Amino acid sequence: MRGRKREGTRGGTRGETPGGRHGESRGGTRRPSRRNARRVRRPFRTGIAAAGALALLCTGALTGCETGAPEPSASPTPTPQPTPDWDRTPSSVAAVGDSITRAFDACTLLADCPEASWATGTDAGVNSLALRLLGPERVAGRSWNLARSGARMADLPEQMAAAGTRKPELVTVLMGANDACRTTAAQMTPVAEFRADFEASLANLRSSAPKAQVYVSSVPDLKRLWARGKDSPTSRRVWSLGICASMLADPLDLTASAERRRTTVRDRVVAYNEVLAEVCARDRRCRYDGGAVFGFPFDGRQLSPWDWFHPSKAGQARLAELAHRQVTAAEPPA
Repeated sequence: MRGRKREGTRGGTRGETPGGRHGESRGGTRRPSRRNARRVRRPFRTGIAAAGALALLCTGALTGCETGAPEPSASPTPTPQPTPDWDRTPSSVAAVGDSITRAFDACTLLADCPEASWATGTDAGVNSLALRLLGPERVAGRSWNLARSGARMADLPEQMAAAGTRKPELVTVLMGANDACRTTAAQMTPVAEFRADFEASLANLRSSAPKAQVYVSSVPDLKRLWARGKDSPTSRRVWSLGICASMLADPLDLTASAERRRTTVRDRVVAYNEVLAEVCARDRRCRYDGGAVFGFPFDGRQLSPWDWFHPSKAGQARLAELAHRQVTAAEPPA
């Protein structure tokens, strides 16, 4: 037995480990002594250090190193969502334009009625764009009507500059009817001038309010207004006072020359609306109504009973509805 122990100590037997008597376990196998255990563990520690160094080298080199186990796939980095350029809930509104935005002849004869304006009015029956966006508590202090009856596109740069000083989040524009409504068709504003004045207007606004949004309404179809009111004795009597003579003069004249005149005026309005759409499209914070106002078929109830030309309160309410639908839409009209 003594010789066997020496043999097991020196050479070891199958299933045994070096270490002698003090290394035996209860099951018959031998455990290494503390001194020999240190010798066994050293290569293991050295292996860990080497593996760590290899990992560091592979991390730094990025290429040329491979490990046996596959690396865990990295979770995809979320793509940041861009901030939308169009805010559907602006907290302040400035309105620029002409007599339509001043609600001329909507309440009384030959007078502005800004409380009934489609853009910034406080009349609950009209329920203006500003009233819908801001609520009755804020509409008076957070909206401004800077439009002027009789204004043409040449007046818009000044109005836009005034709007910019208020730092509004939204500016509404409805301008151009008076450029077509002149004493004669020959006096209508040339399209090139109309374009230059509209471009200058946006530039004036951007110089003081670069982040203001702009909602641009199309110019109404004046020929449709003629067709709607020409058979009314009341409208013909009022129109004879000189309202939009280029279109409404001699409303019962159906001769070829009269029809050419009306078609010329309508074509000019179409050209104006094309300018509004093109210039607005170059400004990422500008939204054109897509011809919504031009295409709206105002009926007798929606026209002023005093002139059959300007919107009545009911007509102002329809303009407000159209504008609110466009301003709060997720995407601009096609």
